Amino acid sequence: MDGAILFSVATESLDFLHANVGADWSAPVPGLELTVAGVVAHISDCLLWYGTDLAAGPPELSTSDVRVRPDSPPADLVRTLGTAARVLAAVVGSSPPAARGWHPWGLADPTGFAGMACDEILVHTRDAAVGLGVEFTPDRAHARATLDRLFPWAPPGDDPWQTLLWANGRVELPGRERLTDWRWHCAPLSEWDGTQP
Repeated sequence: MDGAILFSVATESLDFLHANVGADWSAPVPGLELTVAGVVAHISDCLLWYGTDLAAGPPELSTSDVRVRPDSPPADLVRTLGTAARVLAAVVGSSPPAARGWHPWGLADPTGFAGMACDEILVHTRDAAVGLGVEFTPDRAHARATLDRLFPWAPPGDDPWQTLLWANGRVELPGRERLTDWRWHCAPLSEWDGTQP
């Protein structure tokens, strides 16, 4: 997982969102206390946080508030997402492989930050699609790369996209209930203890 994959995932989301800028972005997203615009702003927030956290290093840096305004026009929110993805991809690409940055779920390395960003982009673009009443199905390779990096305990299956949604508590899988509590593994995979947190 690297900056190139991150930017490829972002481009897939940006193309989808750009094609839907004329829809009602004030629509609520079922299951979330956000509108479509709020979800898209949240994706950008996360990417900007991740870039700052990776650049800052292991100690938490909480000296500033980064927040994208969800009341911005949809086209501007899409542009903001593209900008945030470029910034994070640049930070990931310029960071040494052993670099670490703070995250509440572990000290993530560059691949962890790229993976978290891909997860935020893919899953929340799907959330936005649900709010808009349209379908979003990403490239299977993007879903697989994200799943493998962040959820190494996830069950094997033929559909990595559905498994990624399951790992994020969005859907059920055959024989597996929808998760109500979940988390990912953002520290290096070499530090995974082999259990599902």
